[in-house]
Amino acid sequence: MKDLVYERSIAGSLVKKEFGAVNHPHMESTVEIFKFEEQQRSLVHLKTIKHELLKSVNDIVVLGAEQFYATRDHYFTNFFLVLLEMVMDLRWTYILFYSPREVKVVAKGFSSANGITISPDKKYIYVADVLDKNIHVMKKHDNWDLTQLKVIQLGTLVDNLTVDPDTGDILAGCHPNAIKLLMYNTEDPPGSEVLRIQNAVSEEPRISTEYANNGSVLQGSSVASVYQGKLLIGTVFHKALYCVL
Repeated sequence: MKDLVYERSIAGSLVKKEFGAVNHPHMESTVEIFKFEEQQRSLVHLKTIKHELLKSVNDIVVLGAEQFYATRDHYFTNFFLVLLEMVMDLRWTYILFYSPREVKVVAKGFSSANGITISPDKKYIYVADVLDKNIHVMKKHDNWDLTQLKVIQLGTLVDNLTVDPDTGDILAGCHPNAIKLLMYNTEDPPGSEVLRIQNAVSEEPRISTEYANNGSVLQGSSVASVYQGKLLIGTVFHKALYCVL
């Protein structure tokens, strides 16, 4: 589950902070909306969003009040059919746009659409395809449709994405070895990898390694977020790691 936040002004001055979080109750998919109470430092649940197209939701990126893009990482929900889907590379997963007025598929043809985030200027959407080991750079249109501009191959299983608020670089939490992740062995645990992608929209994006470990310190990295020279790395089932860059 990944939380995202947006702010909207109320009465022209106050700022209301709300969060969207992906939830999977009873093997279904919902998006939960919360309000952040700053003085109490707590979250107040506002609404549960359900829709027939919100299936197998992996991640969301919030666009406004009850507006978001959502990724569907598997077409089937049955475990054996999911395996068949992966083996046959059906590419039936997609990106969904949701708002109270309109719900539609805006991009499709992914092996497994996973993490999703937005550029600081709100013009581009970045989508991780974990099975294809790449990031899709999509242009956002006024009608919320997405057009693919390019695909950045990374050669590693790309999980969740965030954007450095200072530079606009993409931070990708990755899994360098799928077999170790799926067949866990305490004596040979899965490693961790965080990549930084600079100038993603340009003709020559620059890819560098922000963090890498063989599993001795951190296992199964899935997301990384940077803020003011500090890096926080989350994992699928292990601990979190705090780094000073």
